[in-house]
Amino acid sequence: MSSVITAVDLAKQYGDFTAVRGIRFAIEHGECFGFLGPNGAGKTTVMKMIACFLPPTSGDLTVFGMPVLEHPAEIKTRLGVMPQDDNLDPDLNVIENLVVYARYFGIAKCEAEQRANELLRFIELQERQKTPIKELSGGMKRRLLLARALINHPEIILLDEPTTGLDPASRHSVWEKLNDLKYDNATLLLTTHYIEEAEQLCDRVAIMDRGVVVAIDSPQSLMALHGGNLEAVYLKLTGRTLEG
Repeated sequence: MSSVITAVDLAKQYGDFTAVRGIRFAIEHGECFGFLGPNGAGKTTVMKMIACFLPPTSGDLTVFGMPVLEHPAEIKTRLGVMPQDDNLDPDLNVIENLVVYARYFGIAKCEAEQRANELLRFIELQERQKTPIKELSGGMKRRLLLARALINHPEIILLDEPTTGLDPASRHSVWEKLNDLKYDNATLLLTTHYIEEAEQLCDRVAIMDRGVVVAIDSPQSLMALHGGNLEAVYLKLTGRTLEG
């Protein structure tokens, strides 16, 4: 395997506040890598730097071998991003949200419509093509955000808290789709504060606390090394629970 994302001494400051404190990690092609930690651990900040939405304050961060500060446009075209917040366009229906978003990647309308239909079948919303966004459940919106992240056939898919706020049934529905992508050898990078989500999806996890990565390994190896489940491992390594 070869690293598609590499960070060395990566840091991000906002004035006097340091959100990410000189972390290191490498993500391999075809793996599902997770950042596990509570709100405020620095997970979303790391994702935004990888997505070229935020510039690092210091350190080195490369995606596809390209420094993010030098090649943001080239990197963005090869990424799919599923944000934590619902930013679907409420003035457009389900399929329009996909087709219009495809324009940002220069995808022709005919091709965009074909991809949109394929993705709606994948997320099982093909019967909701003309449905207004406001009529979708929370789980449907999360699945549509996932479909939108896939419209440009990305090489890396970034998923920021992909199931936050969902009921257990909707959460498992999203997990099924992410597992389908894993089976297709997609490279997935996600943030989560759900123990079961990390165990279900991630080949490796980076445990984060207060802007620092305190451990990186497979969930199974971390539990074997430190004893207990992942939450117990987190408590042992950081002195606090995933709720903060």
